[in-house]
Amino acid sequence: MNSNAASARATILTIAPIVLLAAMLSHPYLPGRLPNDAAVAEAVADGTTRWALVHLAAVVASGVIVLAFIAIRGYLREAGDQKLSAVGLGFVVMGSLAYAVLPGMEFAPLAAVESGADPEAAQAAIDHWFPPVLITGAVLFAIGVGCVAGAIRRHGGLGSTLTLVVQLALIIWVASRFAPFSIAQFYVQSAAALIALWPLAWAIRGKRPAPLPA
Repeated sequence: MNSNAASARATILTIAPIVLLAAMLSHPYLPGRLPNDAAVAEAVADGTTRWALVHLAAVVASGVIVLAFIAIRGYLREAGDQKLSAVGLGFVVMGSLAYAVLPGMEFAPLAAVESGADPEAAQAAIDHWFPPVLITGAVLFAIGVGCVAGAIRRHGGLGSTLTLVVQLALIIWVASRFAPFSIAQFYVQSAAALIALWPLAWAIRGKRPAPLPA
């Protein structure tokens, strides 16, 4: 493995969950089942700038997570996986794109506040789109992560204990995407991403390029 490529991949895998964690922890807590129209309206009214920046950060975090899985795919390809992680990457990208639509939808109440309209009514008007987008993204992400997890088990080089830790963290990460509650979407997902990706960053950083033949 080229040392520069290994360093770049490890760096992406180290940074990606931090970006996700920062974006999610910055989001105002929303009680109850999501979307909570009244809580959203209150949070937007309390700070339109914060609401906009947090949701832009969530979109960026979704993109960085895609970069992390691209790094994992590159590592696994060089470790001998030819197809499973490639298929998984495609589904992860589609699932992440669908997930990025959700913060985009929540600009509707922001626009309502800034135009003098009712933010709760604006959020309620798009509520029927929220569950199908959430579930579609979660299903695609789950399929992709399942494929990547299988490739990690075969070619990850983490050892049995760390492989189990990474696989359990990936399962929790996937499950959190399905749960329409702040504690799952914001906190459980971020923690699971960190636990899943950091051991892979450590494994990649620990690899050394093979010596050139004399």
